[in-house]
Amino acid sequence: MEVALGLATSLLGKVLTTLSDGLVAAYVDSLQLGHNSDQIRDKLLHTQGLLHLHNAQGQGSHVGHKPGLQPLLEKLSRDADQAEDLLDEVHYFQIHDKLHGTNYATTQEAGHDLDSLVRHQALHAGSALRHTLSSLVQCFSCSPTPKRNGGDEYDAAVLAGAPRRVTNTLGTLLHCFSCSCTPKSKRNGGDDDAPAAAVAGVRGDASAVAAVAGVGGDASTAACVAGVTNSNSASPDDGHALHFDRVSMSREIKSVLQGMQSHCDSVSNLLSTIPSSSTTIVLKRPQTASMIIQDRLYGRTDIFEETVNRITTVTGATRTQTVSVLPIVGPGGIGKTTFVRHLYNDARTKNHFDVPVWVCVSTDFDVLKITREILGCILAAQEGGSNSSVANETTNLNQLQISIAERLKSKRFLIVLDDIWKCDSVGQWKTLLAPFTKGETKGSVLLVTTRFPKLAEMMETVSLGSLKLAGLEPNDFLTFFEACVFDEGDKPEHYEDEFDGIARRIANKLKGSPLAAKTVGRLLQKDLSWVHWNGVLEKHQWLKQQDDDDIMQSLKISYDFLPFYLQKCFSYCGLFPEDHKFTSSEISHFWAAIGIIYSNHQDNSDYLEELVDNGFLMKKFGWHENEQGPYYVMHDLMHELSRSVSAQECLNISGLDFRADAIPQSVRHLSIDIEDRYDANFEEEMCKLRERIDIANLRTLMIFRRYEERITKILEDSFKEINSLRVLFIVVKSAQSFPYRFSKLIHLQYLKISSPYGVQEMSLPSTLSRFYHLKFLDLDCWCGRSDLPEDFSHLENLHDFHARSKLHSNIRNVGKMKHLQELKEFHVRKGSMGFELTELGALTQLEGGLIIHGLEHVATKEEATAAKLMLKRNLKELGLLWGRDRPTTDADIPDALQPHSKLRVLTIANHGGDVGPSWLCLDIWLTSLETLTLEGVYWRTLPPFAKLPNLKVLALRRIYGMLQFGPCCGGASGKCFMRLKEVQFYDMPELVEWVVEPNCCSFASLEKIECTDCPNLRMLPFSEACCTNLRIFKVSGCPRMSLPSMPHTSTLTDLFVETSYSETLFSYDGKRLAVTGYGGALASHNLDKVEDMDIANTSRISLSDIEKLKSLTELTVGRCDGLFPQELDGSIVLRSVKSLTLDVSHLTSSKSSSSKVLNCFPALSVLEIVEDGNHDYEQCVMQLPSSSSLQKLTFSHCKCLVLVPVEKENGGGIQEDKSLLQSLTISDCGKLFSRWPMGMGESETICPFPASLRKLVVEEEPSMRSMALLSNLTSLTTLRLEVCTNLTADGFNPLIAVNLKELQVRWCNTSTLAADLLSEVAELLPVESYISRLEVLVVEDISGLLVAPICNLLAPALHTLEVWSDWGTESFTEEQEIALQLLTSLQTLSFYS
Repeated sequence: MEVALGLATSLLGKVLTTLSDGLVAAYVDSLQLGHNSDQIRDKLLHTQGLLHLHNAQGQGSHVGHKPGLQPLLEKLSRDADQAEDLLDEVHYFQIHDKLHGTNYATTQEAGHDLDSLVRHQALHAGSALRHTLSSLVQCFSCSPTPKRNGGDEYDAAVLAGAPRRVTNTLGTLLHCFSCSCTPKSKRNGGDDDAPAAAVAGVRGDASAVAAVAGVGGDASTAACVAGVTNSNSASPDDGHALHFDRVSMSREIKSVLQGMQSHCDSVSNLLSTIPSSSTTIVLKRPQTASMIIQDRLYGRTDIFEETVNRITTVTGATRTQTVSVLPIVGPGGIGKTTFVRHLYNDARTKNHFDVPVWVCVSTDFDVLKITREILGCILAAQEGGSNSSVANETTNLNQLQISIAERLKSKRFLIVLDDIWKCDSVGQWKTLLAPFTKGETKGSVLLVTTRFPKLAEMMETVSLGSLKLAGLEPNDFLTFFEACVFDEGDKPEHYEDEFDGIARRIANKLKGSPLAAKTVGRLLQKDLSWVHWNGVLEKHQWLKQQDDDDIMQSLKISYDFLPFYLQKCFSYCGLFPEDHKFTSSEISHFWAAIGIIYSNHQDNSDYLEELVDNGFLMKKFGWHENEQGPYYVMHDLMHELSRSVSAQECLNISGLDFRADAIPQSVRHLSIDIEDRYDANFEEEMCKLRERIDIANLRTLMIFRRYEERITKILEDSFKEINSLRVLFIVVKSAQSFPYRFSKLIHLQYLKISSPYGVQEMSLPSTLSRFYHLKFLDLDCWCGRSDLPEDFSHLENLHDFHARSKLHSNIRNVGKMKHLQELKEFHVRKGSMGFELTELGALTQLEGGLIIHGLEHVATKEEATAAKLMLKRNLKELGLLWGRDRPTTDADIPDALQPHSKLRVLTIANHGGDVGPSWLCLDIWLTSLETLTLEGVYWRTLPPFAKLPNLKVLALRRIYGMLQFGPCCGGASGKCFMRLKEVQFYDMPELVEWVVEPNCCSFASLEKIECTDCPNLRMLPFSEACCTNLRIFKVSGCPRMSLPSMPHTSTLTDLFVETSYSETLFSYDGKRLAVTGYGGALASHNLDKVEDMDIANTSRISLSDIEKLKSLTELTVGRCDGLFPQELDGSIVLRSVKSLTLDVSHLTSSKSSSSKVLNCFPALSVLEIVEDGNHDYEQCVMQLPSSSSLQKLTFSHCKCLVLVPVEKENGGGIQEDKSLLQSLTISDCGKLFSRWPMGMGESETICPFPASLRKLVVEEEPSMRSMALLSNLTSLTTLRLEVCTNLTADGFNPLIAVNLKELQVRWCNTSTLAADLLSEVAELLPVESYISRLEVLVVEDISGLLVAPICNLLAPALHTLEVWSDWGTESFTEEQEIALQLLTSLQTLSFYS
């Protein structure tokens, strides 16, 4: 019954809205129904008021006891639905008449003069005659059936208002030619144009048709009378012409309105007999108590511990507050009460608080009642309950509060107010809170649980904030879910094999809701079989459970608590996909289009906020559809609730397994969001759905994604009959992808068209411009062409047009669209009709931003004045743009473009005159202006920037003749630009300085300065008294600028200095500092948070400057002459640096210099020594760096570097057994080992690398000639040897391979080097005693590997084998194939050329 009440209320509202239009009302008045349109509206309003009253009072269950009311409501709803369609169609053709000068649906009110009366009667007579002639044509092929007094046609003519003489004549004709034929209804797509034309004779001559009617013979009149075309085809090739049959329409409207009025009377009479309740029905909620029911708190350990600490630690604000309030907020069933029970009973809580109190508030927030309960609990706790009855007997709030305050005066207390559903005002809350704020002991706490974020926000205190509980984490939830199924007992033995997978799938559906887990747990307990569990999963059986302690019933109570209008808004949200990101405009437009809110309602966005406040939506901020801002998301269980409560009207098909038989036949709103995969079952069910629901009468169809051809074909076939849509979302990839009857969707109010990126050449259909009722058009995701139909401006009811700027700028005659609320761009086009500036004059409702291009084509002040920018009071941003060639313009034109005084953002570019607009340059008119951009102007007098009281952003580009900036720009002495936050100078060749008065506090709010291509700019206001809050400073192409030590203030955390050639000299973001070729000094005292520093080619920075950066952990030093002193005495130590990248130029030819430099960094763990290929270097000889902290070492492109062994006699360096080096990379050095003894000739091989190495990479190193250098590296797990052209297997120690997991050997001395090495390993380490760990092998030649000993060796672990540039192997021998099959762990075999 509640659904029937709500539906009838909503549908009556739609009819009332349509009837409120003057043209529609006039048409209804012309039908002579016995009541005029005003009387009909009054009757509908009376019935709607009664329906709304019973809805608002929640009396749906009471009216359900009235016999006959349900079917009456259903009949009323059907009539209202049909009436809305009919009146909407009349209105459509009335708009068409106005646009095209036709008279298909126009009703002229009869005046007192004879001419007016004749015109009024002739209009109806012509319609009746057209209808009758259409019928007569078909009589010649039918058997005659006489009709009394002319039958229906005679009645139709009389109904249409034809004069008696005409109707008598028609009656005679009809008596002669009457037949049993009934003409096709034009409203339903019948095509009777040809027969109508045939009445006039051969080929349907229009003049002859008119002659039959006895009226003028012009073609337009003929068309009107005979209905030859009677259409407004959107394009010449459109085969779906629209038709309007006035007589049939009038008959249907009369019948429906009379029936609706009759049903209104019956419903009103029945409802009037039900006494209206003076009080709102209170929802019953179960009482809660503090006793723990669930012994274990599953999950939320971190949150729980943090919360215990928050309420038991008296620090900060709680040290000064007597009582703090911590609301715990979350949707129903999320575990708020359970969480608080465990807090309340925790030993630390009990020890901390002297007086614990637990009160269940529920839906009745009665301050007196709650205060009395709290006092009773306090008395019971302090006196064993002996005087607790006193509290219950007292009805004086004052006495109760005094008693509480006295008893808690020296006590620290914890009060839990559980399950609060309402609190009418802040005052009511403060009244309840009053006695708890009077105590002497600090640190008391009120814990509040509620479903409603708005209550939590009202009640929270700054010291504790709010705690928002979301669903349990997946692993914790699965554990809890299993405990619910098995009552925390042991799982059955076969659980892991049989149930674990399906249990996880069910758990994933429940989105972490503990109450949902309990609901499903009870269902699964009934039958521990896979078949039963799978049935629960596939049928979502938990959504159908109706007990009070089931999840959906718990959430439904929240829904029932909403006011009726919010229930309607929420219920339709389930049509959108799960996790859909709603924008405010998207959902508000949808609600308005289906008639549950008014499109011109100023508070529509408040409905969204109310749903957020009540916990049904979550508001978030971030990127959505290429825009950054707020959006709304619905929790999955709330989405299920929305689908549940709207199931009689709405259907969201989100799975291929849906069943059409389960769909109510009353569904009117349909959305599809299935996966893009063809399924025969889906095709079959969609066929059934077409038969089950009235597709033609659907009000909403939303398809959210693009589908493959077969699914697209199914959808096209399923929705061929759509006729009454108000909302359509579609994704198209070609002109043929639009619905079959797209051009005839005359009721559309909200249309969203999306297309994929690959169809840029597709155009919008020309029929788009015939949707006269369209209020909202969303082309944000349209990726096709930007051209619009020529007559797009026919969409005169369009309010919001969401699209890229190019589409906006292509609207011809946009001035006709008087309701348009956003026009991003308008281009004045010379000699192009419909793009004159005067088009903007009628657009008084524009909001947001408007940029006007092409103002050089405006020739007169009168044309500029006609734009009426002053009247666009909702406009926030305005751009006035002339072309770059800017011919000198009339000085009066900018004055005539004056906007309203509340404008916030203004841009003026390329105005060619030498005088700016007086409203900007002389008068302080724009008192609310926050952002001003001027570009390419030559004005003799610039605006008094400093006098704009709210100016926050000033951008100046190519302003010629401007030499100074500062107080000279209209500022008062000593104080100006106090609110300015951002200044931008671009391409200002004459600007020399930014002047500031001494000791002036100007620019106190300035946070950002950008200067680009200002070649003569020398001075900026960097002083202790000016720009003290500067955060961002960017300079590019300002070579003469003089800067102080940077950053000059600690607030400056984004600093960027660049040359004219885009070479970065200085960059700083608060954590990272890069200085390259910068000649200024560093303000080290403002760089205390720098963690990463990169310097090169600078002489103003010393090692002692770097030492002052105490947070520095990563340092990169390029060529910097003099950075390291010639004699390092160990006095400079950078202990915080962990990672160092060092240019090899800092290591001299002295063997000990490298150790002295590296001793400055005692905590170093990562070291990279590099060479800049753009400079010449002298040969540098050094020992391998060694340190107890160094773990990763890299030599990169060090062509001049030569390693030599540590000389034993001097004992230099750290002994190898103390080294922790784990990784060593040598890349493209060339001479690194040229002086290293390798055991060739008489020299003894010395191992250069510490035995601790686990990863060694050597690339492009021809000086490495012997594997003997690696003989001590038995801990290696990764070895890469590439392009070592002189390297052989000589001296190889097979024990190197013991721990290897990855081996890459390519392009060395021989292509078989890898095979040679592995052969030695296989020979020394037989498979019987050694199991290889090698998992990845990359080689140059595979043929040498495919032998049984090597493959047996590699078999246990090798899963990836890559072969590079093996040109010689074309096929495998039989032995090689057998050997390859021995690699039983191999998963990936790749060949690369």
